[in-house]
Amino acid sequence: MAGNAWLALLDGDGATMGSYFVSEVTVVDVKPSARETGLVDLTVTLWCDNALPGAERAWDLVRTSHLNHTGMWHELAPEERRAWLSVALFSQEYQRQAKPDASVGQVFALDGRHIVDEDSFYCAIGEAVNGPGGYFGWNLDALDDCLCGGWGATAPFTLHWESSAQARARLVERIPVGDREVALFDLLLEILEERGVSVFLQ
Repeated sequence: MAGNAWLALLDGDGATMGSYFVSEVTVVDVKPSARETGLVDLTVTLWCDNALPGAERAWDLVRTSHLNHTGMWHELAPEERRAWLSVALFSQEYQRQAKPDASVGQVFALDGRHIVDEDSFYCAIGEAVNGPGGYFGWNLDALDDCLCGGWGATAPFTLHWESSAQARARLVERIPVGDREVALFDLLLEILEERGVSVFLQ
């Protein structure tokens, strides 16, 4: 048993795209590496909560620089969208390359046509703010954190939510907030507007 470790995912040039914290790492085989003299190849078993099934495809797109146009998440199944968001989160530093937040007052267009649930909202807003495969939250708390700056945009900014009526009709899940319940669509609007985002429903 080797204990816990950070597992780095590398691109073709050896740069770190992202990393996972892994636990219960056990070395089951060691042999000289075919890549370079003095290195060894390890075969291990491990446990990782954050490496979601289906994430391999998204990581491969990042690694090969093929995550290069919008809408690549549209046809994903719900569990695949969650994996997509996890890769967006863990690769966001690599993808943004220390790029500063968009200037205050920026206008972003959020395409609501493919927003069918909470995860697809985060896929869409991540893409609207940070481009293909972009990250801007993957739960309500993370969205609120992103709105405080450092994740691609700092409020105040303007969001044109296109096809918002379609999204409203789908984001109907009731979310407990204090002593009330709010439809997810309305709660997202509240969070955005409380942080200084001007939302125009189109």
